[in-house]
Amino acid sequence: MINSNRENSIVVELSDITKLYTQGSLEVQALRGLDLTVGKGEFTALIGPSGSGKTTTLNLVGGLDSPTSGSVAVEGVDLGTLNRKELSRLRRDRIGFVFQSYNLIPVLTAYENAEMVMWVQGVPAPERRRRVMELLRAVGLEGLEDRKPTELSGGQQQRVAIARAIASDPAVVLADEPTANVDSETAENLISLMETLNRDRGVTFLFSTHDPRVVERVKRVVRLVDGRVDSDEVRAG
Repeated sequence: MINSNRENSIVVELSDITKLYTQGSLEVQALRGLDLTVGKGEFTALIGPSGSGKTTTLNLVGGLDSPTSGSVAVEGVDLGTLNRKELSRLRRDRIGFVFQSYNLIPVLTAYENAEMVMWVQGVPAPERRRRVMELLRAVGLEGLEDRKPTELSGGQQQRVAIARAIASDPAVVLADEPTANVDSETAENLISLMETLNRDRGVTFLFSTHDPRVVERVKRVVRLVDGRVDSDEVRAG
């Protein structure tokens, strides 16, 4: 049974994390004693050179990978204590994902992609429709709900992905290079959208990014170097 305290202001906590990968006879240490906490409502970016551990950190928080040592907790729940079914349920209900490649289901419409998590959760159809239409309006896709991914621009597909990510009212949205595959104007619009969701809805975002436009707009910047926190800047306002 998963027990979580949703009133806890700490949403994500990584404690003394190490992560080793084996590539043939070569051992690569991606994270080296990483400590990081993310509070409710934060708008935070992980930055750093390629290989610094940004995506590895997001994968650990999302339960897509497990640490070699140390602990990862979401809303006070230690992911290492969960069985496969419990971990899957926590990912479904409490963690949203936005990837640079969108990861939409190509045979489903924008509406159906955004609805998917709630359908799996067993939310009644009338409630699903109300919430999906409200989400699509919030991300600027009202009127495009019947289009499939191939009928949408890259920016529109990413908006569907953002709607899907927040559909379950997750504790945190993990956004891995969310502006990497769109043009400059679209990137600015996506950042503004996520900023609005953070400000108006209190959605907690944790980015992995190289995009200076994202870095300029977030409220906290954590720089990783060689798998450790090199600096942690919290901005006023």
